[in-house]
Amino acid sequence: MTIRVLLADDQALLRSAFRVLVDSEPDMEVVGEASDGAEAVRLTREEGADVVLMDIRMPGTDGLAATRMISEDPSLAHVRVVILTTFEVDDYVVQSLRAGASGFLGKGSEPEELLSAIRVAAGGEALLSPAATKGLIARFLAQGDADDEHDPVRSERLAALTHREREVLVQVAGGHSNDEIAERLEVSPLTVKTHVNRAMAKLGARDRAQLVVIAYESGLVRPRVE
Repeated sequence: MTIRVLLADDQALLRSAFRVLVDSEPDMEVVGEASDGAEAVRLTREEGADVVLMDIRMPGTDGLAATRMISEDPSLAHVRVVILTTFEVDDYVVQSLRAGASGFLGKGSEPEELLSAIRVAAGGEALLSPAATKGLIARFLAQGDADDEHDPVRSERLAALTHREREVLVQVAGGHSNDEIAERLEVSPLTVKTHVNRAMAKLGARDRAQLVVIAYESGLVRPRVE
């Protein structure tokens, strides 16, 4: 299956470079380019994009608002948003993950990393750099207000998880893959995947990225600055 990619960035030169890279791959194609968030949302719907590479800072509707609009639209439930960042405004990345983004990628990443990120996001694994994403979330939740660190509603939702699902959630928040979790808990990767899917359903999470955020916001996992 060909992965349909939408590019959303206000820099035409950067979009052009991404287009050449993506279109050079046999399993993916660029189906549209947007220079602002509103256009990104519109084209996502019209062109049937699977993955949106979304810049945060754009004129008009920014990437954060666009990400939220996409994640809240039931008809776009299959779409995965990957945030493009320079890491100069890291707090926006956390806000984007909370808004429904599947992960983030630095604009200075190597071409292979970008292509891998698109494939991983399209495959539903979501976290593009698990350890880095986890560390970023931990830093900013640790620096935020106490009210932001522990969401009472999400804390209550954790009560619906089984003991094993909570264990798996802690491991997901640690940035571990299904295979790594399976080895740590001495179960099969398929069993881990089942627990992850059940946890996502019970907690209302779109993917693993949001599970990580929920794990920290609910207080299940404590933020720690390395």
